[in-house]
Amino acid sequence: MKRGKNYDAAVKKVDRSKEYQASEACALVKEMKYAKFDETVEAHVRLNLKKSQTVRDTVLFPNQFRAEKRIVVFCKPDKAKEALDAGALEAGDDALIEKVKGGWLDFDVAVATPDMMKDVGKLGMVLGRRGLMPNPKTGTVTHDVAAAIAELRKGRTEFRSDKSNIVHIAVGKVSMEPAKIGENLEILLAEIARKRPSDTKGDFIQSVYVASTMGPGVRVAAGKSER
Repeated sequence: MKRGKNYDAAVKKVDRSKEYQASEACALVKEMKYAKFDETVEAHVRLNLKKSQTVRDTVLFPNQFRAEKRIVVFCKPDKAKEALDAGALEAGDDALIEKVKGGWLDFDVAVATPDMMKDVGKLGMVLGRRGLMPNPKTGTVTHDVAAAIAELRKGRTEFRSDKSNIVHIAVGKVSMEPAKIGENLEILLAEIARKRPSDTKGDFIQSVYVASTMGPGVRVAAGKSER
């Protein structure tokens, strides 16, 4: 595959035989930046999983880099005020469900109380395809909607392994300090490690790479913390 001269110049800065520590890898990603926009820094984590296994959870990064999330809450009227006071964009039951069913999707996260999930399930084709379906595993199905909204507004983000057993997730922007991106990466790896299946043999985290939107990947020494 033919690459541009900027990419070729960047890739020469990477020692392909080396595994870098987290902040060192993130500093190199920043050094290799050549795009004219503020590129996203992504982590790509390959896991040792069986065909029937998947990893899915959330992580709260200590160093934020995203715009504040727009949150809707599917709940009964007695919970709607609590949700709105906590910062939800909209909250409600049947009327909100009908609004979403009609095509309104101007939000980033959906939260639901457990008693609403039977009705919210009817939106599976709409929400599921966009990764917006509330799920207990990600803390978005809960009675404590105020706490869930507070966590999400702080930047709690879902991660999950794909069909190739790889977790792809943004951990920062190239404009950030490398140490802060590196801290986010370490927090992510710790959270993923906690999800190790009990029957996994050998290394659970098989490889970790970080890369900016346009730049080459840098291999990270997984599980070898600098702290």
